[in-house]
Amino acid sequence: MDVKLVNPFIEGALHILDTTAFVKVKPDPFFIKKDKIAQGDISGVLDISGDVRGSASISFTRQSILGIVSAMFGEEMTELNEEISDAVGEISNMIAGHVTTKIGELDKKVKVKFIEVKVGKGHEIEHVEDGECVVAIPFKTTKGKVVIEVSYTP
Repeated sequence: MDVKLVNPFIEGALHILDTTAFVKVKPDPFFIKKDKIAQGDISGVLDISGDVRGSASISFTRQSILGIVSAMFGEEMTELNEEISDAVGEISNMIAGHVTTKIGELDKKVKVKFIEVKVGKGHEIEHVEDGECVVAIPFKTTKGKVVIEVSYTP
């Protein structure tokens, strides 16, 4: 998998979480994911189309998303509810816009769009069927763990 097509997701997460919630993010070593089980309790799922096709997701632990959204809204959030799901959708949408722009700078026409939010411990994320592999990039944040998954078709 071409790292130039993964880096925009990392940059986007760092930028969006820092500017919207003042959350500092540090990537941990990536790994190849072997199953469909999400690495968090709530995930935003993205579709990648155009010159490059694939899918991506950003998953948050309960602790991390409650902390992030509390920082965004300036009030204590204590449960995974519709407001939290909406915030995950908005964060995912902002990352999608960032990635679309950055991959476009590589002279590739691509559209990354937010599809859905999945909630619940052990939920599954169906990445593209014929994708090369699913690269998972875990992050440590000041609020908890966040994991981005990216898969492209060959």
